[in-house]
Amino acid sequence: MAKSSKKNPSVGSDRQAKIQAAAKTNNGGGANKIVIAAVVAIVAIVAVVGGVIWSEVSKNKAVVGNGNATPAGATIGEGFPAHPDVTLKAGAPTVDLFEDFQCPGCGAYEKSVGSTITEMAEAGDIKLVYHVVNFLDARLGNDGSTKAGNGAFCAAEAGKFQEFHDLAYENQPTEGDGWTVDQLKPLAEQAGLSGETLTGWEKCVTLGKYTNYIKAVNDNAFDVKKIKGTPTVMINGEILETQTVGSPELFKAAVEKATKK
Repeated sequence: MAKSSKKNPSVGSDRQAKIQAAAKTNNGGGANKIVIAAVVAIVAIVAVVGGVIWSEVSKNKAVVGNGNATPAGATIGEGFPAHPDVTLKAGAPTVDLFEDFQCPGCGAYEKSVGSTITEMAEAGDIKLVYHVVNFLDARLGNDGSTKAGNGAFCAAEAGKFQEFHDLAYENQPTEGDGWTVDQLKPLAEQAGLSGETLTGWEKCVTLGKYTNYIKAVNDNAFDVKKIKGTPTVMINGEILETQTVGSPELFKAAVEKATKK
């Protein structure tokens, strides 16, 4: 018996329905892909922007030290040990020097005895510890002592504390005039800072990275160590009258007396 040549109409209909369904699915998928791509792009942009903001905030936090930054080798409230890489000679005494960068007496003492102190520290004859205080800020109505202190400790990050310290006293302003970052910047350059290091120093000073440390040293100096003013010289924990160490010869004699044999 011959097969019928007529086609089943339901077959064509089913096939057409499947094609239409596939088309709808493909069209919807394309739209979904566009939406998904757009969302991904937005998320990526947000992530980049957020990353930049987070990075900048992190940098600023690193600079300000979350309010508790201390110079390398120091602890909060205690002095800054200068020349840490120097090998001390046997029996070398510890010399604690209390200074305020706006103090005229400190400037005069530095001019008279400062180079001798530095030379002895570099030779390992003494362990030199600077206590940078800022009590004159309140008395003079400015923040010059704190700014200069930050300048010194920010310079210390590049190994230039002593250079900046000495230049600050050589260029000490008239009492009450204070310091600005712009006035301190040339001293940092003369101390040997340049390029990115100088830029980092400027940001460090502007944001006051070591401000809380300086305040803590100031409070500890007056409240705990009982100094009366600046400059104050302490050798092996004993506060000495300024006149007894007021010249290179007298300072050397005091160190010799305190050196353990």
